[in-house]
Amino acid sequence: MPSWIVRLEHAWDARRLRRSADRTPHHFRIESYGGHGSAAGVVVRGRVFDDPPITDAVEGEGVRAALSRTVRRFLTDELPGVPLRVTVGDASAATSTDHDGYFKVRLEPDPASLVSPWTRGSVELDGDYRGLREPCTTPVEVRVPEPEAAYGVISDVDDTILVTGVQRVFQMVRQTLTGSSLSRRDFPGAAALYRDLAAQGRPVFYVSSSPWNLHGFLTAFMRHRRFPLGPVLLRDLLGTAAGREQKHTRIDEVLELHPDLHFVLLGDSGEKDAEIYAATVRDHPGRILAVCIREVRLDPGDGRVEAVSDGWDHDVPFVLAADTEAIRHHLADLGLL
Repeated sequence: MPSWIVRLEHAWDARRLRRSADRTPHHFRIESYGGHGSAAGVVVRGRVFDDPPITDAVEGEGVRAALSRTVRRFLTDELPGVPLRVTVGDASAATSTDHDGYFKVRLEPDPASLVSPWTRGSVELDGDYRGLREPCTTPVEVRVPEPEAAYGVISDVDDTILVTGVQRVFQMVRQTLTGSSLSRRDFPGAAALYRDLAAQGRPVFYVSSSPWNLHGFLTAFMRHRRFPLGPVLLRDLLGTAAGREQKHTRIDEVLELHPDLHFVLLGDSGEKDAEIYAATVRDHPGRILAVCIREVRLDPGDGRVEAVSDGWDHDVPFVLAADTEAIRHHLADLGLL
């Protein structure tokens, strides 16, 4: 992201905050991005806004309604310095939001207080904030894999399960702005494949470079298309450290918090999934069972993925697949389905 855009965004935020510094928030809202963890620890993320909740998509709505909803996801009034208390299981920790309204907390609850597949926690306002004294609590769903899970899945989102067209910039922008969780398409057979991968308690983690602003949209899309629900780990395109972690950092976090699990990695050829997953295999020897990349390039002869596969010197199977069925057959041949 160009540095001038970051500076412009920070200047806009500073001006907005100066104008509202003494005002009690009218629409104080804690948005939970959920969490995940195990006996090794739990991480919870979220963001705090002074905005009304965003409405859900409805069948038959027009482009104008979808566009208005998307714009509202990005034109947010985030709140910095909000004192919060996060509780999961028997563990509780105080924190505060950063410059862009994000919070991220790591807790160490007693494993006996964690319930599989989901442990419910909470995030609450922890003290006075700009004259706001009314209690405000938001539930948090924390994914805790079942003990019998044979492995876990880490999957990209855009052009891996959600048809996005990242390499077609104008198409991608148009779909993002005017599509809804009900109208956006998934790849044929993808939801059924993921449900099979998630059978017998196997957890699915969705790690994407999409902005956190789309967290609610992606969760609703997965519910509508019947993908197995799991932590959706995104990033902030402009903001500070709590929201702007790189993709490989979030993947490393998943492997660290679930040390007893091996993983299947699913991505696509549109961006850098092959390179990122190759680094994951190298940095976490013995943890990855297979790497599957969906072919979505406009120019399959550009050689980017082939540069990774041709230099692949690991025992981990690597496949570049034309469609969902090819991925399914490959995983079945490996005994993973």
